[in-house]
Amino acid sequence: MTLSQIREELIASHIVDVPDFPKPGVVFKDITPLLAHPEAYRACVEALVDMAPDGVDVVVGMEARGFVFAAPVALSLGVGFVPVRKPGKLPRDVYSHTFDLEYGQDTLTVHQDAIQPGARVFVVDDVLATGGTIGATAQLIQYLGADLVKVGVVLELGFFGGRAHLSSLGIDLFSTILAV
Repeated sequence: MTLSQIREELIASHIVDVPDFPKPGVVFKDITPLLAHPEAYRACVEALVDMAPDGVDVVVGMEARGFVFAAPVALSLGVGFVPVRKPGKLPRDVYSHTFDLEYGQDTLTVHQDAIQPGARVFVVDDVLATGGTIGATAQLIQYLGADLVKVGVVLELGFFGGRAHLSSLGIDLFSTILAV
């Protein structure tokens, strides 16, 4: 068994299916047991670090669970971490982008000076479902004049079609630890 397979097995064994949450018929993938298990969490961060392309200048993570993975990845790579947040959470001038969700809309923001133009950005998140959050983050990175060089996620829920949505936005450099 390869190191990658060992990591995947450890990580998968600490993601718990919760039926009928948040509504009947939905099977929620709960990552909190993964975060509570130091070896599984470490394996997850290490796998994300291994996904990072060479020459990354900054790691971006989205509120809130993306922070939990992106910040330690940035530290491991020796680069800065930039949070993408919901409206009203950042204290200085921001760019914002509104996007569609399955049942409505949401907005994400980033400080206008958070990333230097031309910087190479690695986006890290916990789950890819529809791709709306990552797509909106990509738009914010574009507003900043930076280059999105790769996206890495812990878990991809393929049945939502997020990868196809990201591809339609021109985001093709994408890796995932686990896909269901």
